[in-house]
Amino acid sequence: MPKPVIITCAVTGGIHTPTMSPYLPITPQQIAQSAIAASQAGATILHLHARNPETGKPDSRPETFMQFLPEIKANCDSVINVSTGGGLGMTREQRVLAALTVSPEMASLNVGSMNFGIFPMAAKYSDWQHDWEPEFLNMTEDFIFRNTFTDIEFILKELGEGHGTRFEFECYDLGHLYNLAWFIDKGMVKPPFFIQMVFGILGGVGADPDNLMHMHTIANKLFGDDYEWSVLAAGRNQMPFATQSAGLGGNLRVGLEDSLYISRGELAQSNAEQVTKIRTIIENLGHTVATPEQARQRLGLKGVENVKF
Repeated sequence: MPKPVIITCAVTGGIHTPTMSPYLPITPQQIAQSAIAASQAGATILHLHARNPETGKPDSRPETFMQFLPEIKANCDSVINVSTGGGLGMTREQRVLAALTVSPEMASLNVGSMNFGIFPMAAKYSDWQHDWEPEFLNMTEDFIFRNTFTDIEFILKELGEGHGTRFEFECYDLGHLYNLAWFIDKGMVKPPFFIQMVFGILGGVGADPDNLMHMHTIANKLFGDDYEWSVLAAGRNQMPFATQSAGLGGNLRVGLEDSLYISRGELAQSNAEQVTKIRTIIENLGHTVATPEQARQRLGLKGVENVKF
């Protein structure tokens, strides 16, 4: 029998801007409510960013995270995963500060530098809620999302070894799998580990099913039985790729960070709506959804009692 499917829900992210959807969680209260509802709908893991409650701009301050993390923890048992991706253009220290402060069970960790082009989205809108939005999108035409070997090692040591936090290793291209393998060979990453394969970001691997199959094949060669794998695809490819991953015995990620839509041309009104849709698909395929406790066991997490929020 296949393992129960781990559903990660990325609640708000740092990519989409307030103009793009009235349903994007912005304030701490909105993020908490949306995360709790996603958990109730079946999300095993909650992948969390923070935003400035006044402008919706990505916010790395620990005090902003602390306005919603305790509420989420008190009202659901999903694994809380704090992003170290932050917002595009933040320094390494800014991106990791919240996770170092709150010592979560899980954190995301990008394992390779890349062009990260979200500038094409700027052409789709003209009436912006905030001045920062088009500037933020357009700057990515001449931008490198930095995740050097030194950056990765810093986070592995400070957050992994220092806090016992485990990682959602985000791999946007084939070479990122080999970067991760290098750290494993150095003994800095020990099994079990969780790999999130990311498709459809301009600058990373394209959202082609053949790419999914190839990355899965290479990951199996590199990591054998030591890893859990998951798939996310940006935009309109979100649900098809999530479904394909579930069908192959993998895990998956949905959420308004990755797509603002529930179907063609229809905005999702909540994260819970996306979780409910993919959960229905999973169960119709004859699979079950993993509970948070099952995920904690499979991913070797330290337990919610050992976080600092």
